[in-house]
Amino acid sequence: MDSESFCPELEKRIRWGGPQGDDEDEDEDEYTMIKKLALKAKKAREERERKKAEVRRRLEEAGRAKKAKKGFLTPERKKKLRKLLMMKAAEDLKQQQMLKEQERQRILQERIIPLPDLEGADMEELEQIAKDMATRLMELESEHYDINYTVRQKDFEINELTIAVNDLRGKFVKPTLKKVSKTDSRFDKIKKKDVKTVDFRTNLKNVDTKKFALDDEKEKASKAEWKK
Repeated sequence: MDSESFCPELEKRIRWGGPQGDDEDEDEDEYTMIKKLALKAKKAREERERKKAEVRRRLEEAGRAKKAKKGFLTPERKKKLRKLLMMKAAEDLKQQQMLKEQERQRILQERIIPLPDLEGADMEELEQIAKDMATRLMELESEHYDINYTVRQKDFEINELTIAVNDLRGKFVKPTLKKVSKTDSRFDKIKKKDVKTVDFRTNLKNVDTKKFALDDEKEKASKAEWKK
């Protein structure tokens, strides 16, 4: 029995001899795919290396910039900068003083009343002027007293608040102590150590005091015994 009559479909699938074109195409596709993957991996590796080099370069530049900043203020530049700051502070202080003086003059002009014209004024006008001046003086004195009282009250409140804050923080206010020289105290201690207490009675002999008694005392003693 022939193969054609046995299974004609199988014969169509079987290829007899010669190179198979589909397999070669598949091999070429795999080779190109592997090549592409290798190229992609190479590009990714090169990209990573490039990024690392970029980061390293930035870090080096930052380090050099820090070193340059540290050495920017030389002693001469510091001296010039200090001088400029002092000049600026002096100018600001002078400007503040001028502003305060201008404000003071303005307030004085507002508060000071011009003196009335006394020439050609009769007695009644003079009396009225004197009364007005006395009233004005009393008002100013009362304002002065009220302001001083308010200032004292504020100072007292500030002092109390300061003490309360120090108590909360646990901060102890050191009292004013009297200054004492250390050398004097040291010399006093040395002198006390050198000076020894000497008892002169230890070297004296015991003497009978009755041996040197006077005759008058004996007579008095005998008379006293006789009187008894």
